[in-house]
Amino acid sequence: MTGISPVSAPQTPIKPDQTACLFGPVLILNSVENERLSLSALFLSLKSESDPNAPAPIETPDGSFSPSPIAEYSQHILWRACFPLPADRASYYQWNGTRYDITSDFGRGFGRDFNGDLRIAYVSCNGEEHGDLDRAGPERNKMWARLCKDHQKAPFSLILHGGDQVYADEVTDGHPLSQDWPEKLPRDPSQADQATLRQHLREGFLQRYLAIYRAPEFAWIAARVPSMMQWDDHDICDGWGSLRRSRTYSPTGQILFQVAHEAALLFQHGCGTKKLSDRFSDPDGGHLGWKVELPGLRILAPDLRSERTRREIMGELGWQMMEAEAAKPSPGRTLLMSSVPLLGPRLSLLEMAMVLTPRMQKYEDDLRDQWQSRAHRGSWKRMLGLVKQIAAPKDQQITALSGEIHLATRGEMTLERGELLHQLVASGIAHRAPPRAWAKILGTLAALGESPLPGHPIRIRRIPGQIWRYAAERNYLVLHRRANEWSANWEFERSGTSPDLKL
Repeated sequence: MTGISPVSAPQTPIKPDQTACLFGPVLILNSVENERLSLSALFLSLKSESDPNAPAPIETPDGSFSPSPIAEYSQHILWRACFPLPADRASYYQWNGTRYDITSDFGRGFGRDFNGDLRIAYVSCNGEEHGDLDRAGPERNKMWARLCKDHQKAPFSLILHGGDQVYADEVTDGHPLSQDWPEKLPRDPSQADQATLRQHLREGFLQRYLAIYRAPEFAWIAARVPSMMQWDDHDICDGWGSLRRSRTYSPTGQILFQVAHEAALLFQHGCGTKKLSDRFSDPDGGHLGWKVELPGLRILAPDLRSERTRREIMGELGWQMMEAEAAKPSPGRTLLMSSVPLLGPRLSLLEMAMVLTPRMQKYEDDLRDQWQSRAHRGSWKRMLGLVKQIAAPKDQQITALSGEIHLATRGEMTLERGELLHQLVASGIAHRAPPRAWAKILGTLAALGESPLPGHPIRIRRIPGQIWRYAAERNYLVLHRRANEWSANWEFERSGTSPDLKL
């Protein structure tokens, strides 16, 4: 890759930078404008009456940028330093005596020549529903350690996080209003009890992000590669939006969502809750859909959770964003992040079986989460129509990226002129894989095929080098652009690196 400064290889095990901070710097890409990257670096410190414990400033060739507090907790302060770096060449910053090289060469000329080489990592499902904080770090973060070593061989410019950055399912434990969520709810909680619930949940979400962000393997690469994140249900609670309205619109449900929303803005996007980054479609945060445009590349991440109901995956704000982006010319490639897979097998048979089988009814919400659910057929067809619209111009291509299912797979849908929509699913980087029997069941369903749009059949294909349509191993995805040609491969826990798939 041209213009990339080499970086020193991390030791094994990878050691975090030794600072007074509990975590940081964690880099977030806010936006790209005028050939400059707008970055945030996040830090967390302990609160002290005598000393604010402010992190050291970020130093760049353009100046010094001091962190400012953006959120306070009972014993902690979250800090953010905002700073620019060039987007058309490799760069670096320094913090606390350490130099961090950044592979920020996204293309020459910004809009005139976008043939620059590029590597992007895609990860999802960074945890598990139960006992995640009790897992041994080397086992839990094995794939993060591999991603660090991968960065040493050929640096990444971005990490895209496709949902479930944290598993917050257990934050409701320990408070009487949420202890039995969502099965049981208090009838008429007092305002005082609701206030203590909000405080309990805020501290619980903080502890989740703290545990994830201070893990040595994550901390090392998060300081060297900017992240962009899209949330999914476990960043709130299991099945958020697919639960019944009596749960989500209860006082407990609304407080849970509000606290999760605040935490996502702070820890995933590096935004204060009163001012969102320019890349967001809705500056008021009614939904968290965003996009960023780079030379020859648009990354598009609709929000599939904020406005979700049991009948709709997105609300009107989300659809307005997608329709505006579909109508806007965007030469080059669009990476569409869909936190739940956009292409998948027919699920109506499974849903019917679950309705008829009492022991299986508890999994109904998991199926309703999917685009392919009977409840979302109209929304699914609407989104696929917008994908077709994006791909219609000859100078535009689109690839869908998804996670969520704790398996790896890929799908194809035929478009006009014989072209293909490729969907690449990578899940999860920390969540352990389900039994292979489940992967085979899904593969059998996928063999039936699906055609929600007449004349545009969907097929689930094997990843190069894999035997089955669904691979039951922990994994992450790597996207490559070489001389304006795109390809992808998966890194598997046991199988290693898959052969390249040309896109």
